[in-house]
Amino acid sequence: MKVRILHLIWALCFVSGVVHGLFERTAIKKNIPHKEAGQEPTAAAPESTEAVTRWQQEGKDNGSQCMDNKSTYDVGLLIYLASVAVQEALSILRNIRTPQNRLARFEKTSGFAGTSMYYAKEAFFFLFMNGPRTDDYLQTGTSERKLSKPLAKAVDLLESAAKEQEPDALFLLAEMNFFGNFTHPRNYKEAFRKYNDLASLNGNSSAQHMIGFMYATGIGDAVARDQAKALMYHTFAALGGNTKSQMTAAYRHHSGIGTPRNCNEAAFWYKHVADKAIAFSRSGPPGGQILHQKDIYRLADEHGGVYGEGASVVSSGLNANKAGPNSDSHANIDDVLEYLDLMSRKGDLKATFSLGKLHYDGTRTTKRNWKTARAYFRNVARKYWARDGSVLTEDDGIGRVASKAAGYLGRMSLRGEGMEQSFEKALVWFKRGLANGDALCQYELGLMYLNGFGVRKDPVTAADYFKAAANQDFTAAQSYLGQLFLDQGDVSTAIRYFELASRHSHIEAFYHLAEISNNGIGRERSCVVATSYYKLVAEKAEAIHSAFSEANDAYNTGDLETALVDYMMAAEQGYESAQANVAYLLDGFKSIFSLDSVLPWKKPRSALLRDTVLALIYWTRSAKQSNIDSMVKMGDYYLGGHGAEADMEKAAACYQTAAETHQSAQARWNLGWIHENGLGVEQDFHLAKRFYDQALETNQEAYLPVKLSLFKLRIRSFWNTITRGKVNSIQPDPKPNKKDFSFNEWLSNFLEDPHPYYHGAEDEDFPEPSPDNDYMDEIDESIIESLVILGLAGALAFLVYYRQQRQNNHRREMERQQQQSQSQQEQSADQVPEQQGATQDAPMAGQQADGGFFPPPDDPNFGQWVAGGVGH
Repeated sequence: MKVRILHLIWALCFVSGVVHGLFERTAIKKNIPHKEAGQEPTAAAPESTEAVTRWQQEGKDNGSQCMDNKSTYDVGLLIYLASVAVQEALSILRNIRTPQNRLARFEKTSGFAGTSMYYAKEAFFFLFMNGPRTDDYLQTGTSERKLSKPLAKAVDLLESAAKEQEPDALFLLAEMNFFGNFTHPRNYKEAFRKYNDLASLNGNSSAQHMIGFMYATGIGDAVARDQAKALMYHTFAALGGNTKSQMTAAYRHHSGIGTPRNCNEAAFWYKHVADKAIAFSRSGPPGGQILHQKDIYRLADEHGGVYGEGASVVSSGLNANKAGPNSDSHANIDDVLEYLDLMSRKGDLKATFSLGKLHYDGTRTTKRNWKTARAYFRNVARKYWARDGSVLTEDDGIGRVASKAAGYLGRMSLRGEGMEQSFEKALVWFKRGLANGDALCQYELGLMYLNGFGVRKDPVTAADYFKAAANQDFTAAQSYLGQLFLDQGDVSTAIRYFELASRHSHIEAFYHLAEISNNGIGRERSCVVATSYYKLVAEKAEAIHSAFSEANDAYNTGDLETALVDYMMAAEQGYESAQANVAYLLDGFKSIFSLDSVLPWKKPRSALLRDTVLALIYWTRSAKQSNIDSMVKMGDYYLGGHGAEADMEKAAACYQTAAETHQSAQARWNLGWIHENGLGVEQDFHLAKRFYDQALETNQEAYLPVKLSLFKLRIRSFWNTITRGKVNSIQPDPKPNKKDFSFNEWLSNFLEDPHPYYHGAEDEDFPEPSPDNDYMDEIDESIIESLVILGLAGALAFLVYYRQQRQNNHRREMERQQQQSQSQQEQSADQVPEQQGATQDAPMAGQQADGGFFPPPDDPNFGQWVAGGVGH
């Protein structure tokens, strides 16, 4: 109550002072001295800079307060003079330009020219701008730095106005000391004092937000970290409508920072931000704002991850950046644009359309260019349609690409992007693209009929167009169709379409799913689900409460302190990527041996960038939001005692958690190392080998470190074995125990086996044997059937074998008879010559004829010899 009375008195003083000040100015202009009855003449209201300066010199130490001996007139006039001083200071500050580093724009890019300029800059710094080292080149304390004359004059004006409790002066001074605006040196302690004065003066929510931020982070050692006070000030600011503090309070209740976790409180504050986010998304041209979120990314991912290319989860294993037969894994956007331009000049319409889409959407490194995008889209459309709309070719491929281009041309006409807004032209383009079933044209026509943009309002026709586009998996159409079903009371169908749209992170789908879960519409209320969806909605509209683009620009220009502060503010609001970026900037342990300590032109990191405690805090928060590399890094900090006391058990727990995802080879290797050395766990060489092997299985690029580690481990295990150490040495892999079973044993084992190869058999609810069921009888019948089938199969196999043997015997008999007939024919042909030489070849009396070792084929005994008889 006292504060409200004081504010009322101040307001009355201000009004009175303004009125009297205006009268005083009129009197001065007429050269008529104005004097209140019984009072001394007061200073005139300033008409120029000289007047303000004179007022400062005469009255800055008069201690004017509304409650002192001065009159209401004096107080009001002083307040008026203070406001004029603020305006004068602002006019001076606007003319102060921040010096730009000319060489900052020379970043290391692809190509010969970009690389040459980058190393030329490094050489220039080394040769001509390499001064002696200082302990801290980014001062965060209260060290004085000489101000320029315009800046000093502006600060003097603001300080004089601040003594009169002028809110704008207090806020400007606080911002200049905190952010270093207008080349003012940073002084976090002074910034805290100004913010505190402003918050105490009128409960300014922005000042309360900054005080909460400084208590949460302890930035610049302005105040000690106090999470409870941070939440208190953020709550005050959130109640005052500050979106940043609403986001921060929601995240703290969601994660339990400075307070026990409270899902309902988190949902309450996230809903406030989500309502603002969805209002921002629906504002602007037809179709709402385009939320690309291309400025939200992790800095470490640009360098292959926290541990570098191939060692981090984001660049190894399944996430490895691998080149394909038609792509280059390391191509940047300039190379892509150059290639597409080449193909477009050769007449490839798909390449021309892709160029238009890239310029329409923009990328992280290129801005949106509607004029260029329109030109590319028109080039595609001209290949298919004449000026009067007639089709020039019957090629379906050209027609499909031209329809997509027509959809974008109509969209640009509907929204007025790069051209004057025209519903008529938009309708013409959409109808052209509709002939080939383009999903974008169908969706935009539904939007026009739903809202009556250039056509009559017809929700039924709009629903038909939305459904046609939704059937082609067009996300926005699915979301709008879900809204129409929700309006009709068909909650289940609406949820189905919202879930389809949520697969592509559509903000409207997230918002409606959050509302349905929070209010329990068509399903049981779920605070956890609602909070998760509200958080996604709030984070998609980062433009209303975060400054990722400013942080990225500051990082790219080398202003790490500004980048750190901006990322830290987003990190306090719960952005995982910002938390990872803050931890990455604060991380001083990227490698065991850093070149920054050797290269003479590399200046040391500022004290603000060497806060290991803060780094561990943000590694932890990022890890809790499922960042696996952050979890591994968190283990490294506990292992090395960085930012906290060394705790081997916590380190092992972090590595184990990261390894359970089956994605981090680094975590598995670390587990192998701590088991090898017995840090936080029992020393076990055999278990260490298992983790090393799993690291190689997870990432084949870990071949060299794993093999070197295994080589060292085997030596230690061998020494442990021969010296009979107490550590469990590497054991040979057990060989499978193979036993030869007889057929009866195999059949018995088969019948008694539980058959584990039936997946999920142990989870099935088999009935127990009882007199009331015939479950066991069914099993016996199935066994008998199996045996009968096996017996029939064996009989069939025997019959096939017997038939083959009969056929083989018959074939051999036929061959024998054929050979006998041939021998008889040859014998009859040679009978005459044999009779003529019988006298010469006849044996002597009493001598047996020479039949040879084997009987010849014409010998009558040949058949007996073949059959096994004795004929020789």
